[in-house]
Amino acid sequence: MQCRFCKTELTNVFIDLFNAPASNSFLTETQLNEPETFYPLKVYTCHNCFLVQVDEYKKSDAIFNSEYVYFSSYSTSWLDHAKNYTGFMAERFGLNENSKVIEIASNDGYLLQYFLEKKIPVLGIEPTSNTAEVARKKGIETITDFFGVRLAKALAAANTKADLLLGNNVLAHVPDILDFVGGMKHVLKPTGVITMEFPHLMQLVDNNQFDTIYHEHFSYLSFHTVKKIFESQGFKMFDVEEIPTHGGSLRIYACHNENDAIVVSDSVHELLKKESSKGMKELAYYDNFQQKALKIKLDLTEFLTTQKRAGKQIAAYGAAAKGNTLLNYCGIRSDLISYVADANPHKQGKWLPASHIPVVDEDKIKDEHPDFVMILPWNLKTEITNQLGYIKEWGGKFVMAIPELHLI
Repeated sequence: MQCRFCKTELTNVFIDLFNAPASNSFLTETQLNEPETFYPLKVYTCHNCFLVQVDEYKKSDAIFNSEYVYFSSYSTSWLDHAKNYTGFMAERFGLNENSKVIEIASNDGYLLQYFLEKKIPVLGIEPTSNTAEVARKKGIETITDFFGVRLAKALAAANTKADLLLGNNVLAHVPDILDFVGGMKHVLKPTGVITMEFPHLMQLVDNNQFDTIYHEHFSYLSFHTVKKIFESQGFKMFDVEEIPTHGGSLRIYACHNENDAIVVSDSVHELLKKESSKGMKELAYYDNFQQKALKIKLDLTEFLTTQKRAGKQIAAYGAAAKGNTLLNYCGIRSDLISYVADANPHKQGKWLPASHIPVVDEDKIKDEHPDFVMILPWNLKTEITNQLGYIKEWGGKFVMAIPELHLI
């Protein structure tokens, strides 16, 4: 396998989570009796550019199809984040009814709806037809397609260009990252700006977030490497923010190299220095991550088996992709965790891949009073503990496995 950025032959294994199905390939009742396809989940570190990456074992068009079950609008905290983002961007860059905002991977319109409320024209680009259709019902013009140079040139030919071009949690999802970033060059106006948000590799390593590794995430990104990728396609990185979403993310700001009106912020140099001081440009930084994941696996399976021996019932909340990585790496099945509740009706009535744990409505937790509720999307801990705070009425406790096993 070659690095998807610098084409260096990859030899350094970051972590091997063994074989697993795609994390969002939820099963119907009929499919429970059919064979499942498992793909390798081995991640490499490039010793040249330090891009951490998994091979495209399952093609992106097979993952992001009409059966895609992730709808952004079912998390209230994520909606709050999107609304705050739109207000901040509109003010910072002076966006108005004469501007154009284009979002790549716009999902169900969770974010663009807030720009529409401000009368700012928008366009969504979303490859999954079921989520795109929800966005259209909100009045959001949406193109159902994958973004890259091909689509970007077609948009530019139709004079569709962006004052603000954004993508939240999409940069890691593209197998051909150079084609993806290169496409932005065609659809960004000469004075336009790009913002991208993605989980920060530094947080993944420092906080044992191995469960954020799955087949949808082809790349795991440091600021150092992302800056080089954007520069290779003719962009200037002029600002960056560390934000708390998804366990610690970056929001990067880029513009055309030719845009001399925008000055590079000190935050760019400060974060590069921070990453360098952590050792992120040395292979030693990426060593021993396998052992950190193994410790969580051993601690979690020991806890669950001990509680089951004691006659306790264990449920989970949040049928998130990261939860499937954790459960499948640890070998946890429905005999240890009875069910997982989730607010998304598109997931309810289905079963998690490989573990075959049923996905149910939250009412089941209220009816059955489990002794423990394991929070799988740990990045939504505050939202979930507030929402399910009633479990304390019967002595129920919350459990989390990342960054280490602990009770709340």
